[in-house]
Amino acid sequence: MRSPHSLMDIKIMHRVLRLFVIIILFTTTAKAQPIFQDLVQSHALNIIKGSVKTAPKVIESIQRFGGKPTNKFLLEWQSKNLWSRRSDGLIFLVKSNDKKKYTLFDLETYDIVGIVKKNEIKQIKPNSGVRGLIGTALVSSQLTSNILANRIASLESLTRNPKRTHLEPLRKAILKESDPKVRSKMERLERLLTMQYDTDTVKRIAAIKSFSNDLGLDVRARLNPILETTLHLSQTPPKAGSYARILDINKTDRLTRTEAYDMIVKQGWATANISPKMKRTAIIKHIKNGRVAGFDIKDLNLETNRNLAYSRLTDSGLVSKDVNDTQIQLALNKTFFYEQYIEPSTQVVITAKNSLASIKTKVSISQGIDLFLDGLSLASIFFLAAIGLAITFGVMGVINMAHGEFIMMGAYTGYLIQQYITNYTLSIIIAIPIAFAVTFTAGVLMERLIIRHLYHRPLETLLATFGVSIALQQLAKNIFGTQARPLTSPDWLGGAWAINDVISISWIRVAIFGLSILFFVMLWFTLNKTRLGLETRAVTQNPRMAASMGINPDKINMLTFGLGSGIAGIAGIAIGLFAKVTSELGSDYIVQSFMTVVVGGVGNIWGTLAGAAMIGFLQKSIEWFNPSNTLAAQTFMIIFIIVFIQFRPRGIIALRGRAAGD
Repeated sequence: MRSPHSLMDIKIMHRVLRLFVIIILFTTTAKAQPIFQDLVQSHALNIIKGSVKTAPKVIESIQRFGGKPTNKFLLEWQSKNLWSRRSDGLIFLVKSNDKKKYTLFDLETYDIVGIVKKNEIKQIKPNSGVRGLIGTALVSSQLTSNILANRIASLESLTRNPKRTHLEPLRKAILKESDPKVRSKMERLERLLTMQYDTDTVKRIAAIKSFSNDLGLDVRARLNPILETTLHLSQTPPKAGSYARILDINKTDRLTRTEAYDMIVKQGWATANISPKMKRTAIIKHIKNGRVAGFDIKDLNLETNRNLAYSRLTDSGLVSKDVNDTQIQLALNKTFFYEQYIEPSTQVVITAKNSLASIKTKVSISQGIDLFLDGLSLASIFFLAAIGLAITFGVMGVINMAHGEFIMMGAYTGYLIQQYITNYTLSIIIAIPIAFAVTFTAGVLMERLIIRHLYHRPLETLLATFGVSIALQQLAKNIFGTQARPLTSPDWLGGAWAINDVISISWIRVAIFGLSILFFVMLWFTLNKTRLGLETRAVTQNPRMAASMGINPDKINMLTFGLGSGIAGIAGIAIGLFAKVTSELGSDYIVQSFMTVVVGGVGNIWGTLAGAAMIGFLQKSIEWFNPSNTLAAQTFMIIFIIVFIQFRPRGIIALRGRAAGD
């Protein structure tokens, strides 16, 4: 049995031995770990006087070291921020303090090493070739980084400005990439670079074919350079398939006859054409004693005499012989002018042409679909703005010029709700019924106080409601000011629904389209399946007969006007999500609202829907021919509507009853 003292001694020995082993391992590791500064100094000569031949080995050695100093050093080397100290040749990162003092930083720790004068250090200036190699190395390093964010950032940078030197690093990075989305983007960029820069024709053709259904702008930007041409001329027909087209000098706008003939002269295939200015210069040089070629100077005012004088000088061998139009035309007829592809591979050119033609066809179809969606979106906005007016105008025959201000009131109601409820989704949900209630009440008050006294007096009604419109606008300016107020949409309505690179529509407009359909269904159900709708239609068609059946036309008119005004308030919230909420918001839509109602057919929601579709699609179609001038499109649209009403005064879907008769 061992004594307690011996056991204690053994434990102490174990601890000492363990400590000794740790010290040995630490010392060995420290010696095995190279210092970055020493590594750089081992390549100092090739860094200071770097070339395209020596730089790759240096870059490879630096990158093999790994860690944060690696990329930082390469970036500073590329940016010409490295300097060598003249006294010992050590390389440092240098930043100037002022014109005379420079701060030296350690390449690994970035600690300040010292402050020197400019004459004590020398700047390292790598040439463009070395900088290009460094850039490629940095790309490769970032694309294979262990940090996903670095790989994504590097890929985005490459996508913005891809180059030939990025192709190989990209291919290596694809093999190591683990994230499916990033890998997919890498593969797409690799195919883009392959079709333009790869030396393997088979790979290029395969890459080009893979993009035949891709509508991205970057694809077209890479395909178009493949089909670029240069102008050539020859005296024999060009080989079939080697040129894009043969130019007809008498028809093409690329070359004039003079330019074409000058090209022939430069080839040595014809005599130079002497211009009138050159003739005058030559004649002046040969004037002797006030005469030249038998003519006095005063007689050279006439072009005929100048030409004859020049001809005599030509016969004497003193000037170059001129050519006539017949000779010029003959030379042009003997010469073939054609545009030749810069791309040497005929197969690549043919594949690129076919893919680009396929893409252009799909782009045209997509543009048509996009135009249709834009028209549908605009039609839904016009429908929302006009549906309330269609009800009041159709049922009551009241020309309500303040309808736009009810739209404005709805938008401002939504704005006020958002000042107290910061959750935009919840605020919009709450704002819709409140906006309806506010504008419904305002509409009922307006009908009770003003409209009811002016029935069957359309001119007075128009003037009265126009006055109300001005008063409401001024009231809004006094309360909210003239500055536009934001009606913020929820995050889930942000951005756009992008089907491809050509077709896209904002989610707000999609929501407005859905809201328009919802309102159409609700109004149709109300007017066709409820007692209120039955009484409304009865009053619309024959108010006296409706009154004799126990229906109160006065009450129906009040509720109808309030309903139309309430719908305008909800339309204001929808429109305010993408338009500026100002006191003039309603006036921007009142004209289109009236046009929608009149063109569609007064008092009929189906007519309003048809009118909104017609005006929306018409305006977008006109804008397609001149997208930068919306005002011109609206002007042409109004002219078309005026002509349309001349042939169909009751609109697309005519309504029978009081409104139609009025």
